[in-house]
Amino acid sequence: MARDLPPRARFPVRSRRATVVIAAFALIGALTACTPGEPESTPTPTTTATDGAPSASPTPTTPAAPALVPDGTAEDNLPLFSAVTAAVWATDARVTGRAYVDALTAAGFDKAAMQVTDDTSTVGNPAESIQFSVRWGDQCLIGQVGPATGEPVAVVMPVLAEGNCLVGQTRPIDW
Repeated sequence: MARDLPPRARFPVRSRRATVVIAAFALIGALTACTPGEPESTPTPTTTATDGAPSASPTPTTPAAPALVPDGTAEDNLPLFSAVTAAVWATDARVTGRAYVDALTAAGFDKAAMQVTDDTSTVGNPAESIQFSVRWGDQCLIGQVGPATGEPVAVVMPVLAEGNCLVGQTRPIDW
């Protein structure tokens, strides 16, 4: 009798829906299994003296903090630039350009190679975003933060034709 029915009638709608749902769950399971997770920390053996005899106990390793690479490229220094940007963003000074300039200077970046936009708009309102930069050879480390930006952004871009990193008017860094 099933052979006399049209192809759509052979499989009831409920059966097709169940097949689709099962296939969707199988696909999600397969994709989840293929997604790389967080790398696990590797224990590093340490010795602890107990009863006069050293013993090994695993201690998780932590990644090294980013550091300035004076002879490196802008890309080499992007991790430190990003870390400084994120650290300032996490403070109450997150919407003041000076805080980023001061923090980048403290991290070893050259203040003379920096630019920063105003903290306020031309009509005196808080800026929707603040940009700051460090010229590094023929490239620029550029950061952008603010209510309109969401999370901090840090990128490497080529120097502009005028020799600057930021477009438009910037404020003097005279402190």
